[in-house]
Amino acid sequence: MIEKAINNYLKQQNQTKLSPKAVLFDMDGVLFDSMKYHARAWQETSEKHHLISTPEDFYLFEGRTGESTVNELYLRTFDRVATEEEKQTMYKEKAALFNSYNDGSVIAGAQDVVQEVIHNELQCLVVTGSGQHSLFDRLDDAFPECFNRELMVTAYDVKIGKPHPEPYLMGLDKAGVAANEAIVVENAPMGVESAVAAGIFTVAVNTGPLPDSVLLEAGAHLLYPDMQSLALDLPRLLNTIKKTNS
Repeated sequence: MIEKAINNYLKQQNQTKLSPKAVLFDMDGVLFDSMKYHARAWQETSEKHHLISTPEDFYLFEGRTGESTVNELYLRTFDRVATEEEKQTMYKEKAALFNSYNDGSVIAGAQDVVQEVIHNELQCLVVTGSGQHSLFDRLDDAFPECFNRELMVTAYDVKIGKPHPEPYLMGLDKAGVAANEAIVVENAPMGVESAVAAGIFTVAVNTGPLPDSVLLEAGAHLLYPDMQSLALDLPRLLNTIKKTNS
């Protein structure tokens, strides 16, 4: 399965080899068990503003910037984009709710994945559509000396955001690597689309309520049911990549 995924990637991207020097991690739903709180906060804020939405929407929207999500809801409900005031007001309310709900818990297996990446002397970077400083600050506690804040890509860095390749292209630039020198770990369909569009080998972990098919249809090269499964299989994945280059 791994060899087939690598060969499919190489053919798809017209590359001769996959030689990872960095792993780019999404944050919510990959490192932190926070997506359920994002979805709850977005849903409650949407209801308050009489916007059409379902809880599942926010798993499908995951990876968008906050402004993009608000615009999507206003277009759906009122057939117009949100004003600057509406975007700022709604995102501020959503962020306050999220911070009141979020407990900062780490996704099971995430620390093991990150440690395996570091053991293999690969760079670790975060590429997220989030703008939640509470989670950025938690990274150092949960993953000490693993992530450099200066190398993170967040909602404050991008102009377009996922599913556009911009965030992951920016991540490649910050890491100083080419597309075939990186691996992405994502849990959201829009994040998978973004990474694949940036030309990066993309591993999806289905830590949310969406069916596997959504992540595969978005273009994921490999799919795991959770981060624990990826942690167990990551040594084999990295060794297989090395063998394909020998």
